[in-house]
Amino acid sequence: MPLALCYNKLMESARVKSFAKLNLTLRVTGVKDGYHMLDSLVTSVDLYDAITVKKRRDKLVSVSMRGCGSESIPFDKNNAVKAAELFIERYGVCGADITVYKNIPMGSGLGGSSADSAGVINALSKLHKINDPVGMKLIADLTGSDTRYMLDGGYARLYGRGNEVERLQSDLKLNFLLLVPDGGVSSGKCFEKFDLSGGLGGDSDGACAALSAGDKRALCKNMNNALAPAAKSLSPDIGVAFGELLSFDPLAVNMTGSGSGVYAVFENAEYCAYAKSRYRGKFKTYCLKTVFPT
Repeated sequence: MPLALCYNKLMESARVKSFAKLNLTLRVTGVKDGYHMLDSLVTSVDLYDAITVKKRRDKLVSVSMRGCGSESIPFDKNNAVKAAELFIERYGVCGADITVYKNIPMGSGLGGSSADSAGVINALSKLHKINDPVGMKLIADLTGSDTRYMLDGGYARLYGRGNEVERLQSDLKLNFLLLVPDGGVSSGKCFEKFDLSGGLGGDSDGACAALSAGDKRALCKNMNNALAPAAKSLSPDIGVAFGELLSFDPLAVNMTGSGSGVYAVFENAEYCAYAKSRYRGKFKTYCLKTVFPT
């Protein structure tokens, strides 16, 4: 796009919401090319980062991070920056001033970094009226292992490094109480610890079958995360969070990603809100529910 056109439309902007995810199951299926291969059932939840993009008259990118301690992320290590630069390079559009309003806690296993990358790609495609799902997914794959999934969200089964996405159709609604211990867990160290323990964890077949049948209780019985024991050994607070949530007698308690977020599933939103009101622990709490982004 000629820079003159950028200048004439300099004030145009777009804003999108990019939702967090929870891993309902997570199995490690092996190692390939130095990366752990995964099999994971995931869902979007109604916690999101808000992303605003504005056109520039040049090809440069600026990114302003606000909230949840994100201001300390180095510019050259920010995946939102990488996503914008790749988008501009691929489509030849103008640069952008980007603001990311963080609500997804960092280091929690909720996919915040990937959500920001996906949000930037979606916002820029909206801004420039570009409809190219294939190209957007290729950009996503270069910015994060599960960014491709985060472009659309919803229920899905992820394979490989998280970039192989099998979309799942379901309108099953789940209610979660999420606890987020401080400090997070290093994914690299968590996988190292997992490797020392051996084993691959449970599988996702039963959970996906239950989801397909709309059977909430069967789905909860099949929730698992192979990385949970390793994460607990690295962060004792994760074990504490498990115990605190189990005391409310929920349908299930599980960890998302490599931690530190731990969630409980409740029968309905009222039970979830009640558990939050009765919680007296030290961790930050969120009442969440499944969401189906459009």
